[in-house]
Amino acid sequence: MLLVDHPAVTYSHRALTELVENGAAVLFCGADHLPAGILLPLADHSQVVWRVDEQLAAAKPLKKQLWKQLVQAKIRGQAGNLPDDCPAREKLLKLAGSVRSGDTSNVEAWAAKVYWQHWLPGGPFRRDTNGRGLNGLLNYGYAIMRAAVARALVAAGLLPVLGLHHSNRSNAFCLADDLMEPLRPLIDAKVRWLDEHEWREVSRPTKAHLLRMLGESVETAGQSGPLMVALHHMAASLVHCYQGESRKLEIPRPCKSADTVACGF
Repeated sequence: MLLVDHPAVTYSHRALTELVENGAAVLFCGADHLPAGILLPLADHSQVVWRVDEQLAAAKPLKKQLWKQLVQAKIRGQAGNLPDDCPAREKLLKLAGSVRSGDTSNVEAWAAKVYWQHWLPGGPFRRDTNGRGLNGLLNYGYAIMRAAVARALVAAGLLPVLGLHHSNRSNAFCLADDLMEPLRPLIDAKVRWLDEHEWREVSRPTKAHLLRMLGESVETAGQSGPLMVALHHMAASLVHCYQGESRKLEIPRPCKSADTVACGF
């Protein structure tokens, strides 16, 4: 898989032909860094066909169980962003344990209300997707994460339009929206750090700070490494679930050093 994500890249016909003749897929990203198109070899396309077939054939109970895992991981990540002595932390952990298959009780929404009330030490925070300041920083960080997840999914041969929970005819990245949910607390921690240092607007320095997150360490399946690499492990684990080889997603989380302090933040 060759992933191209820079507007200044140019191609020759021979280069593209050599790539596909040697079994490579070429993924092109747009100005928003989301996958815009993919070039696949015609001579050896069976793996791609089977991968899509497995994704389409995924049973609803499996998708509901996977969504439960994503919601639980998100809520636990939110709890991890709160101080140990904060009562809301324990409440969030209990809510995570109460999530059912498919999150039919919408525990995710209840947890969000609790979380944003205690996210900032100075008082309740109102999450507004159209807001400026910290809301703008959160939006920017989430967009970075969404694009990175979408790239990892396409690189794994998955169709990002086929979601586990999200479903919208006008959204080509429903699956990316699903898998990025437990990763939102990573962005939240970054933005809160910016707030503590009085950087509260989207600017060149704050954008750079949020972008560096993709190269910072997280833990996945007991191993630590860059988040960008961990996203590919998560996409691969989803493939294993579709293939019936596993029923558990490998979801990145903040890694812990020997003294249990989160690293990479």
